[in-house]
Amino acid sequence: MGAGHSHALFVRRHSPVHDLPPEVKIAASVLFTVAVVATPREAIWAFGAYLLVIVAVALVARISLGWLALRSLIELPFILLAFALPFLGTGEKVSVLGLSLSEDGLYGAWNILAKGTLGVFSSLLLAATTSPRDLLLGLDRLRCPQLVTQIATFMLRYLDVLAEEARRMRVAQRSRGYDPRFLWQIKGFATGIGALFLRAFERGERVYLAMVSRGYEGRIPLAIAGTGATAGQWAAAAGVPLVAAAIATVALLR
Repeated sequence: MGAGHSHALFVRRHSPVHDLPPEVKIAASVLFTVAVVATPREAIWAFGAYLLVIVAVALVARISLGWLALRSLIELPFILLAFALPFLGTGEKVSVLGLSLSEDGLYGAWNILAKGTLGVFSSLLLAATTSPRDLLLGLDRLRCPQLVTQIATFMLRYLDVLAEEARRMRVAQRSRGYDPRFLWQIKGFATGIGALFLRAFERGERVYLAMVSRGYEGRIPLAIAGTGATAGQWAAAAGVPLVAAAIATVALLR
């Protein structure tokens, strides 16, 4: 997990949010998302309040709102599904702009759109303010199962390596005049995937043996992991989930 590897979503800034230990940011993000999911879909005002919380955190973290909006387009397929629900839903119908739409479908679409978007915003803020190495470190401090952290560690570490390997194989194919694009050329594509898998497996075995020979035991070394967050840092990060919990409680009671 050397410092030479970065992630496209991480935005290097100096801000109070960036300076918080990763475990408190992970916990705050998860609890915020739980509060959003627990909120009744009819409480439209509550989702506006959640959005204000997201905007406030983004401003403190010096993350551009445009950056968040652009990266959130990853949820576009789910948005398209949500827009189909009012036409496919059953039950009582309402007229909107001359169209007969399902009331339950409209609420279902709003539920997916609002909660999904807020969840994506929360995840993006976490990724933008926490490096991949620190995310894994935070999961380890939160006593996440070792198998999960190990898999995530190697995935983040070598995903870019495998992507570059696949790109080189693609360039090699095209330089030799072979550019499979049609269904009857699937054999060449499958052969390339098989070769990439074998290379990845062999590379993984070599890397694992090299790590074991250097004392790797399946956990982040204590010298790297550090001592963790202080009570003051936990209290500072607790503001977001506490506000979200208050909003969810009022929405549920009303």
